[in-house]
Amino acid sequence: MSTEAPTTSVVICAYTERRWEDLVAAVTSVREQTVPADEIIVVIDHNRELAGRAAAGFDGVAVVENAGKRGLSGARNTAIGLAKGDVIAFLDDDAVAEPDWLAQLLAGYRDPRVLAVGGAARPRWPGGRRPALLPARHRDRDDGTGELDWVVGCTYTGQPVTETPVRNLMGCNMSFRREAFVLAGLFTEDLGRVGRTPLGCEETELCIRLSQASPGARILFRPQALVRHRVTPDRLTWRYLRRRGWGEGLSKALVSRSVGAEEALSTERDYVRKVISLAVLRESARLLRGEGSGATGVVALGTVVGATAGGYLRGKAARRRRRRFTGTGTPKLVHGPIHVATVDVRSLPRELTVPPRAVGHYRAAQVLVRDGDRT
Repeated sequence: MSTEAPTTSVVICAYTERRWEDLVAAVTSVREQTVPADEIIVVIDHNRELAGRAAAGFDGVAVVENAGKRGLSGARNTAIGLAKGDVIAFLDDDAVAEPDWLAQLLAGYRDPRVLAVGGAARPRWPGGRRPALLPARHRDRDDGTGELDWVVGCTYTGQPVTETPVRNLMGCNMSFRREAFVLAGLFTEDLGRVGRTPLGCEETELCIRLSQASPGARILFRPQALVRHRVTPDRLTWRYLRRRGWGEGLSKALVSRSVGAEEALSTERDYVRKVISLAVLRESARLLRGEGSGATGVVALGTVVGATAGGYLRGKAARRRRRRFTGTGTPKLVHGPIHVATVDVRSLPRELTVPPRAVGHYRAAQVLVRDGDRT
């Protein structure tokens, strides 16, 4: 096995000029890594004005437009098709990576069984303080987590605090070997955010597919690989908590249709039983002691869990109704596997090589054609 460090591509997807300053900060943080990325790709999701601004503003960065379906998954798939790195890392456009972020991700790949590595995301709160809306055991600690921090795209209580194999990674801070997309296919474009619509779970579904396609593979969470994720005031409202929970439930219903309910909900069952139940007891005790934050915490926990359960049931019911009236369920999500390959027209191969761990049949091949240095 080669001992050379893998080459890396870092992908940042963006869709709106309202987050231009965030995008600049994200790109700058990648440029300042202790281990430099071999390439940085910024994918613009169907926004010509933003694409032009980014192309003019970022020297040495590949700025491309989403060639797929509108949304985060389509943008990521576009980048995967263009990326040259052995490892492809993803950073959100409103997140800033710590200087050793990429080095910490790459350290996880020393084990050849590891096909994906992700890290932690700490919130950058408006005003620098945790809002009352999101409960936590240690409200005043800068490095503390809360049970509902996933609602705002951050590491939450219940996730590992040391390097640990996990079911899935967080979308704002994750990386994959190129081989992973050959084995499992690309992101499912029927999942994931479209603009500001708070859907998700595309990375969960992909990680589960990857584990199913390569049972001996490992997906690794390394909290040392840290990013700071900006939280905007519009995400700290009761309305957003309800919408985000509902969207999560709808997304989980889609994931369960794709990979099975047992796989899709295994982590969530433990989370509700072990994490949420203890949080409710803690916040109830605060309420009984006369602490106002206790009432807010109990209501917030109930709101998010209730909305998520409601969204999930709504998604399952929609499928049952479709089956009743048409005789068929909603079509299963079409994902891969898709073979991702690079060929040079100056030396065309007789056939595309397939990794030794590949299983099953490919439904398509996504090929990047090069003529020397030109693509």
